[in-house]
Amino acid sequence: MPFGEALRFWLKLGFISFGGPAGQIAIMHSELVERRRWISEKRFLHALNYCMLLPGPEAQQLATYIGWLMHRTWGGIVAGALFVLPSLFILIALSWIYLRFGDVPLVAGIFYGIKPAVTALVLHAAHRIGTRALRNAYMWCIAAAAFVAIFAFDLPFPAIVLAAGLIGFFGARWAPQVFALGGGKSNGQASYGAALIDDHTPTPAHARFSRARLVRLVLAGLGLWGAAMGALLVAQGWQGTLTQMGWFFTKAAMLTFGGAYAVLPYVYQGAVEQHHWLSGAQMIDGLALGETTPGPLIMVVAFVGFVGGWIKQVLGPDALFLGGALAATVVTFFTFLPSFLFILIGGPLVEATHGKLGFTAPLSAITAAVVGVILNLALFFCWHVLWPQGAGGRFDVVAALIAVAAAVALFRFKLGVMPLLGACALIGLLVTLALPR
Repeated sequence: MPFGEALRFWLKLGFISFGGPAGQIAIMHSELVERRRWISEKRFLHALNYCMLLPGPEAQQLATYIGWLMHRTWGGIVAGALFVLPSLFILIALSWIYLRFGDVPLVAGIFYGIKPAVTALVLHAAHRIGTRALRNAYMWCIAAAAFVAIFAFDLPFPAIVLAAGLIGFFGARWAPQVFALGGGKSNGQASYGAALIDDHTPTPAHARFSRARLVRLVLAGLGLWGAAMGALLVAQGWQGTLTQMGWFFTKAAMLTFGGAYAVLPYVYQGAVEQHHWLSGAQMIDGLALGETTPGPLIMVVAFVGFVGGWIKQVLGPDALFLGGALAATVVTFFTFLPSFLFILIGGPLVEATHGKLGFTAPLSAITAAVVGVILNLALFFCWHVLWPQGAGGRFDVVAALIAVAAAVALFRFKLGVMPLLGACALIGLLVTLALPR
């Protein structure tokens, strides 16, 4: 496989990867397994199962894995980076438009309609993950406990993830069937003909496990992280905005079990409540922008970084755009660096066995807890959308009607994300122009 041909595909994928992880994985399956036949169905699903066990965006990690398998380390880096970079550039541009022209009636009207749609999308995400994760009463109890922990006691998201993981780890010893990872398995895969990387294609030399290679990659990863964090420390000190962003999103990158919606409550706790990089309403707007751009939804962190860099004036009041762009880039780097390392370091171990992966019980419990956490996030969004002035303010009937209509479109008619956001944006614009707020 010529590297140039693969490069062109990964670049194209970065611009067309809409539809969330399910849509992005479907695009890769259609292109790589069915049409181009670069990899067999069995090898594709084997890689996907591994990526689903990891924290981080599984679709981006899957692209990294396949790129690495075909063209060594640089192939994986290129595939993973091109999955993210188009979205980063687009979000930087949209974030600037949002901050610069957000009060213009046209833009304000569009966001007025999108916010209720995002609330419905979060509820739909909780339902979608819940139908896969809550397969018995024990999982329902874990989800309920996670909801109470974050809603009533405001426990930090990492503590909830850790507790759920421990429950899964120890619970699987007495009831393995309760915590068995279900779904995603395919026994009778369709055959699409011979592939370049077929079921029985020998593992290439670069993908075989080597302790020396493992040590080199671990040291290289730690070196990259240390160099970037050291540069920020020298430039701004530990309390500097960029330094705190780098440290915070390093931790966030390790907690994204269950997709981007799972880590959003943690990002909200840190970025909105603790560091005040942006407001709750801006967080909702950022999620809306993230839904409308290609790439993984976790790229919403680039919006968080841009707004925080702009508000905190990390490069001074005369360079707001550059400060925001730099912050968005810093956040993206620290968020995605672990994803690359997970694939490059763990890939050879996965290639060494094409059987079932172990240690899935903690993930099952964490995914169940994530359902409760996402439900809490949906309630937070409902509160800010339906009572925009707070508890003592008026109830926004129009926003409620848009949210209900969006929920019906998602749950009943299975409407796609892009048509839904487009329709709600148009409704919001018309309402704002007809009834100035």
